[in-house]
Amino acid sequence: MLTPMLTLTASAFYLSAGGLLVRGLFDAETSTSRKFVTLGLASAGVVLHAISIINTMSPHLAFGFTSAASLIAWVITALFVVTALARPIENLGVLVLPVAAVAIVGAWLWPGQPQIGVTGSSLLAVHLVISMLAYAFLALAMVQAVLLAIQENRLHQHHPGHLLQALPPIETMETLLFQLITAGFALLSLTLVSGVFFTREIFGKPLVFNHHTVLSLVSWLVFAILLVGRWRLGWRGRLAARWTIGGFAFLLLAYLGTKFIVEFIIPK
Repeated sequence: MLTPMLTLTASAFYLSAGGLLVRGLFDAETSTSRKFVTLGLASAGVVLHAISIINTMSPHLAFGFTSAASLIAWVITALFVVTALARPIENLGVLVLPVAAVAIVGAWLWPGQPQIGVTGSSLLAVHLVISMLAYAFLALAMVQAVLLAIQENRLHQHHPGHLLQALPPIETMETLLFQLITAGFALLSLTLVSGVFFTREIFGKPLVFNHHTVLSLVSWLVFAILLVGRWRLGWRGRLAARWTIGGFAFLLLAYLGTKFIVEFIIPK
């Protein structure tokens, strides 16, 4: 009985916070108090979400598709809340918070079947933490890229509207985007390196070239090209947004995409 209550309450907190953010996009004036109320509601959702995950977590570090999605959504939302306290990224919650609400409810209603389990591996735990943080930073970068693309499009159409008034200046948006990408790229690089040692420990060989590995490498390459393009060629705006969304799409396919196929399309 505890898990359904935690799940529904956490989801309600997420949706309430997201609703306040949506309302803020249509208000002409920004409100500091609304920001902290929103982050307070989101924080409460994060705490309850964490308790729900702990209550249902497999002792073998094994996750089905929906439980993995819920865990990733929790990491992204927790990182969002912490970062929003120091950076003006609270509007990213318009997308982040509803997705987290759907993810936690989905994990409760359709827990799925875990595909792999490993016990007693501290290296695996380190690898998972780094990979989740990389995923979270790059997910926030993807949401930031979507808002940046919308912002640029509105500016080119000379139709600012309430959305542009609610968002920081475009230069600030781009700076935040590349800060998120740089942090995520560094963590993704560590993820790939730690993955080499993880596969050696578990499978007895340094690297397994499966769909997950190949798509992760492609994502890493996309973000590497984007950062070089920014540094050497001054890439910005919609071009940077497209590369960010494309790079995250490969990363999404690398983990959740392949997990979905294994669990639902070609189940064992």
